[in-house]
Amino acid sequence: MEAGKKIMIVVMDGLGDRAVKELGYKTPLQVAKKPNLDWFAQNGTSGSMDVIGPGIRPGSDTSHLALLGYDPYKVYTGRGPFEAAGVGLIGRKGDIAFRCNFATVDQKMNVMDRRAGRIKEPDTTELVKALAGLKVAGTEAIVKDATEHRAVLLLRGEDLDPHVTDADPHAIAKVQLSRPLVPEAQRTADAVNEFVKRSFEILDAHPVNIRRREQGLLPGNILLPRGGGPFPDIEPFEKRYGMKGSCVAGVSLIKGIGRVVGLEIVDVPKGSGGTSTDMAAKARIALKELERKDFVLMNVKASDVVSHDGDARRKIEVIERLDGMAKVLREGLPEGTVIAFCADHCTPVSRLDHSGDPVPLTIYSETSIKDGVQSYDEVSCAKGALGRIRGKDLMPILYDRADRSEKFGA
Repeated sequence: MEAGKKIMIVVMDGLGDRAVKELGYKTPLQVAKKPNLDWFAQNGTSGSMDVIGPGIRPGSDTSHLALLGYDPYKVYTGRGPFEAAGVGLIGRKGDIAFRCNFATVDQKMNVMDRRAGRIKEPDTTELVKALAGLKVAGTEAIVKDATEHRAVLLLRGEDLDPHVTDADPHAIAKVQLSRPLVPEAQRTADAVNEFVKRSFEILDAHPVNIRRREQGLLPGNILLPRGGGPFPDIEPFEKRYGMKGSCVAGVSLIKGIGRVVGLEIVDVPKGSGGTSTDMAAKARIALKELERKDFVLMNVKASDVVSHDGDARRKIEVIERLDGMAKVLREGLPEGTVIAFCADHCTPVSRLDHSGDPVPLTIYSETSIKDGVQSYDEVSCAKGALGRIRGKDLMPILYDRADRSEKFGA
């Protein structure tokens, strides 16, 4: 048998939605002009996908693990380790990594904005430098800035246990004290709480935040840890599938997932991981990677960012920019490639957060059965021949479409 075909997964983060009143009870995907995404739907095979399971709200981390064919219930240890890997912090045995948000709090520790007005580099880079060499509760605290308002905290010391609650309240509320969920985690909780306190003491009067206040911007005057966990032991992607792969993404979390499973991380110039990212450039880099690799995972975050902001009109604009990216892929896709267009979760603009709704999915290759779907959107794709699948089913389907699967039985 000839060598298998190449595979690409294009993840348009948070793309799916629900009916929006101001759009005449249609979704942004149904309203947007997207001839290239529609072309892939018209010439491919479509369906709906519960990325984790029906009604289960996926995180961006658990969803990408599922899309890569891993069972997140078995391999997921928390968001922190993947964020850390994404910014190049590779932990040792016993380390606990947390994802953090730069946030804005008042003097009574009430959260005013969980993202500090979407603070980003270079301000976050300067703020993190002020926390270098910090020790908390006898534990080394290593901090590194990540994408936009995000950062990573790695705790390194003796007798650390990941079973603690988050300091981040996940809402406009008072900063939470981290609590141990098991007695062995008391030292970790103490370290988290001292870190939060010290971060506020150091950052509140930092020159960067003084300047931001003078400019009418919110200060990033505290770091709020959440999603702590040890670094996972995951079967390498190449061993699992016999394919060398690359990850093209701007967001540190997705880079971290790729790095942990053994995909090569490809830096994208102007790939911000936000709304300003150069989507066409990202597509061209992904196509370049397909020339030397068997598999490419590409993530575009912009659609999720505007969804969390509840902005339906901007989501339509982002979708139309995504369609321009799809045009680059359509024109440059190597012959025989199997490509999937999907989301990692829905982020309805009415909810401002992830939901458990299924996401639209289209798989295209030159030998795809055309199932009559004419538009790439939540309603149209649901009528496609793929039916309704789970995220962990995607890689086996793509693997078979690429003529790489082995026969089960005689």
